[in-house]
Amino acid sequence: MSIKLYSKPLCGWCQEAKNYLRQRRLPFVEINVAQNPSAYEEMKRLSGQPYVPTIVINDRVLADFDVEQLETFLASLNVNAPPTKP
Repeated sequence: MSIKLYSKPLCGWCQEAKNYLRQRRLPFVEINVAQNPSAYEEMKRLSGQPYVPTIVINDRVLADFDVEQLETFLASLNVNAPPTKP
């Protein structure tokens, strides 16, 4: 499973999304669209809109969301935290 999070540094919803993913030990790649114009264009192409946060899991996209919407999205994809090592 591949998780990409398109974000901007001063975005409160982006920070909440990162915290949510970290708390659940879900590995993700953060892509700062404020510093990377080509990533911003890629995000707009994938999501059909210009807002962050945008998350891509495999080929599924959730854009301009809050934590509750992220939780629902992850559940719909059966994404769970990895098991804890003994």
